[in-house]
Amino acid sequence: MATIHIADADAARAAIPALCEVLADCINGGASLGFMLPFTPEDATGYWGQVAEEVATGRTILALAELEGRVVGTVQVGLATKPNQPHRGDLMKLLVHRSARGHGLSRLLMDAVEAEAARRGRTLLVLDTATGSEAERIYPRFGWERVGMIPEYAMWPDGGFCDTTLFYKRIDSYALPGASS
Repeated sequence: MATIHIADADAARAAIPALCEVLADCINGGASLGFMLPFTPEDATGYWGQVAEEVATGRTILALAELEGRVVGTVQVGLATKPNQPHRGDLMKLLVHRSARGHGLSRLLMDAVEAEAARRGRTLLVLDTATGSEAERIYPRFGWERVGMIPEYAMWPDGGFCDTTLFYKRIDSYALPGASS
């Protein structure tokens, strides 16, 4: 049975070792996530420490997926802080450990983080993902709209350029579970 929850700063810090494992597994599986090979779980410690601090300051929403008490997936929304963007958030790093795929965790994580973003006043989310990746194929199924593609935006973990595809999704409080329309 999967459990999805929005992490506070303490939960984010406690989850760092497991999050390091998830990130390393995804990168070693070929996901373009901003890091290069070789990549070990230890290499991810600083990154997840920074995310935990952003959760503590309220700049980031962090959702965690657990199976049998083990963190096996995550997604984040960075909350835009510029005065002209109080309605926007950036979806980042939807990750599910390869051993935990096939349980619908991506959808559960997305539903949870989108609902939390709406609770925090966000009405527009944006993301970018590697063109041609498994991730690019999943977002339209979750109601995201493809905007376009930027060539040679980043690199695959083993080298070589990859294009990125941009998506957006409008979210509103009416989309929250239990909200009336």
